[in-house]
Amino acid sequence: MEYPVRRMTKQGVASILILVSLIVGAFVGDLLHVPDDPLTTAHWSFVFGTLVLVKPLLLVAVPLAFLAVVMGVYGVASPSRLGLVGGATILYYLITMVLAVSLGMVLVTTLEPGKSVPEAERPALLAAGEARVRGPDADPAMHLLVGPAAPSEETPSPEGAEPGVGGTFMSMLDQVVPSNLAREMSEGRTLGVILFGVLLGLALAAGGRTTRRAAEVLEALYVALLIVVRWITWAAPVGVFLLMVYAVGSIGLETLTGPLSRYLGVVVGGLAIHALVVLPLVLVLLTRRNPYRFLWRMRRALFVAFATDSSAAALPVTIENARTDGECSRRASGFVLPLGATINMDGTALYEAVAVVFLFQLYGIDLEFSHLLVVAVTATFAAIGAAGTPSAGLVMAVVVIAAVNTSLGASGAKLDLAAVGVLIGVDRLVDMCRTTVNVWGDAVGAKIISRLAPDVDDVAT
Repeated sequence: MEYPVRRMTKQGVASILILVSLIVGAFVGDLLHVPDDPLTTAHWSFVFGTLVLVKPLLLVAVPLAFLAVVMGVYGVASPSRLGLVGGATILYYLITMVLAVSLGMVLVTTLEPGKSVPEAERPALLAAGEARVRGPDADPAMHLLVGPAAPSEETPSPEGAEPGVGGTFMSMLDQVVPSNLAREMSEGRTLGVILFGVLLGLALAAGGRTTRRAAEVLEALYVALLIVVRWITWAAPVGVFLLMVYAVGSIGLETLTGPLSRYLGVVVGGLAIHALVVLPLVLVLLTRRNPYRFLWRMRRALFVAFATDSSAAALPVTIENARTDGECSRRASGFVLPLGATINMDGTALYEAVAVVFLFQLYGIDLEFSHLLVVAVTATFAAIGAAGTPSAGLVMAVVVIAAVNTSLGASGAKLDLAAVGVLIGVDRLVDMCRTTVNVWGDAVGAKIISRLAPDVDDVAT
């Protein structure tokens, strides 16, 4: 008896090549790593990796997000139906981020990774961390954010910076209603672009036959951009290899067994639990679909998210992957994924909670339940305000620390904002993991919302 032979698809070949590139890149990067001279962004691996993969993806990310939102809203057509889809999407975002933060808080308070660092290694670790943000070679933006060293126990407010939740949300509101759409698109800020896309999609639907041709033109452009994304995907293995060389070469695999190994274990373990247990459970409860089969089908987007360390850069691949292999509806993927890449950050929310509590533990500052509650709430909102770019979560950690310092009162010991420097050395690895979880959370949301917004109204996907 002869059995049919299944030929590997082009997407399958691309996925295997990307996976091999991740593994080989990590091996080569570890060979190039020098503990006292880590790779910088001027290294050829980062320069050419960005040129081959990150920049081409970012080039199409905002136009594709705009067209995806327009066509997604145009397909929904009814404002009341759009309200249902939008409300369900926002509710999903909030629930999954609260679950992520809660998981992170339970793990970090139970395992206490900050107290596991040997006393003999703490002075050198804390000194190196402060040097990364206040030393002569520190990033000027980070130095401005954390401010100068405090002359007393009081934590200073950095001049020219507002590390507060209020400042973060004012910035978000300013992006939601921009005055110049072209400027927002050129700077890669998608909130205002998404709002305009929603309005244009509703207008095209309200115009009926008069605006049908314009909708057909935009849909043709949308399909064309998806084809461009497929072309870029074939260059992804090379870009992924180069970016992995830089990522591992800048931190070294020996970091996994260093003084921050317990912290890394808690963060990465928490992200793994959220990605492989919590989100699949949500998906199977709401769709009755096999979550791990869907996870496998979304592997290209997740590999690219891991390598590029940016949910914004991975967005074009995520949309294309969700539409084809993931079998998400055009309406859901067009609305949920671009919005999710901007405000849905499950991985970042979990990381914020673990990282901030870890730093307070490391510096010997005990937090009561009320302070932990401040961490949880602020971490959730800070994750919403975090940009979909590399190391944005580290910047938001400063916001959370500042909020907790305020809750400690005038008499309590404060954590110097420069404490985030302790995490910089391993942040690239953690950021790659949390970005992957962010993108996976967006994909799960698109699959769930596909039931509310199928491409054919009378067929439930």
